[in-house]
Amino acid sequence: MRKSWGEFVFYLAVFVFVLFMSWNDYSLFWTLGGVVVTILIAFIKHVFYPLVFDKRIDRLESFLSKQQNTPGTYIIYVLANRLDDEVELVMEQIMQKYKRRTTQAQFKAAYGLYCKDMFAIRQAVPHIGLSDYRTYYETILLLEDGKSEVARERLQSIKKQWMRSTLLAGIELKAENRDTAIQHAHEALNSSRGVNRYVLYKEYERVLPEVVEHIS
Repeated sequence: MRKSWGEFVFYLAVFVFVLFMSWNDYSLFWTLGGVVVTILIAFIKHVFYPLVFDKRIDRLESFLSKQQNTPGTYIIYVLANRLDDEVELVMEQIMQKYKRRTTQAQFKAAYGLYCKDMFAIRQAVPHIGLSDYRTYYETILLLEDGKSEVARERLQSIKKQWMRSTLLAGIELKAENRDTAIQHAHEALNSSRGVNRYVLYKEYERVLPEVVEHIS
């Protein structure tokens, strides 16, 4: 209801703005330019900022839970909260909507990790276009094969701090070095923003609850 009211206020404001510009004989160029800028600001505030920059878990949860009509975003909420009754349906929607192999590969790898299906990850990895993400999943496969030292070396090429720290936390947790795992998990959370931070928070909420007990 809040979202519908917010949308109504936004569209009303745009309508009033256009009406004001028309009544005051502003040119079509300036009128349309003003509308475009207004829409761009609204997009940054309501979509881009939560996806990329927000650090508040409650706001991220609210944003993601309302993205049912955007399967590529909603899948993040579904996987993070382990909604088994929805995940297959959303993945089907994603495969129908996104036809590029590189795009599908990232979703398939994430779904494979969710299902602990290493074969699915191995199939997807060669087609992942973004190097950091490809290396991230390659490191996970090395860990699964028991090659922890090779995995440590491999992850050093990852540029994103939160990814490196996440993998290191997983390595230490698997080696039963819980205190070191907690340290790396804190590093991962502190260096992450947007939906990446939300996913990490939900994962650590399950496996390392002491990491997130003071985070909201």
